[in-house]
Amino acid sequence: MKTIAPDEATEAEESDFEPLTAQQAQEWRKHQWGWRKHQAPLSVGRLLAAQAMVGMLVALLAWGLTGRAVAGWSAACGALAVVLPAALFARAVLRPKAGVDPRAVLLGFVGWELAKIMLTLALLAAAAQWVPGLSWVALLVGMASAMKMYWVALWVWPGVRKTVSV
Repeated sequence: MKTIAPDEATEAEESDFEPLTAQQAQEWRKHQWGWRKHQAPLSVGRLLAAQAMVGMLVALLAWGLTGRAVAGWSAACGALAVVLPAALFARAVLRPKAGVDPRAVLLGFVGWELAKIMLTLALLAAAAQWVPGLSWVALLVGMASAMKMYWVALWVWPGVRKTVSV
């Protein structure tokens, strides 16, 4: 086996490292996690509620813009096909599991993700039966708006660190 001698530049970079003092670390934490006390961190429940509210708003908007109730119901079904499986997935994955093998946790995560996808597909198939004259465009707009709430929440929620990589 061939060994490679360390580069002098790498050694110089490593030797310049200075750990933070307790006060510097406290200031850094305050800066990183410094949202005001009345602003709660982003939670799964709040995100699901935001998805549901956006879904209702899009449904009302679709109904109002088209003047057809079927467009509103279609958009609502699209949002429901995102929010309901996401709530089931969050409930299953976030249950406390003490002393569980990490492989079992990963397998459970994959299993619940599969269940989420299957429930989404079942709800979309059922929407065609529930809503006569279903508007597929409105349904997809309802789905997309609810799904994009993950990104919107991360972008606008106070206390979530925003970074830009160049």
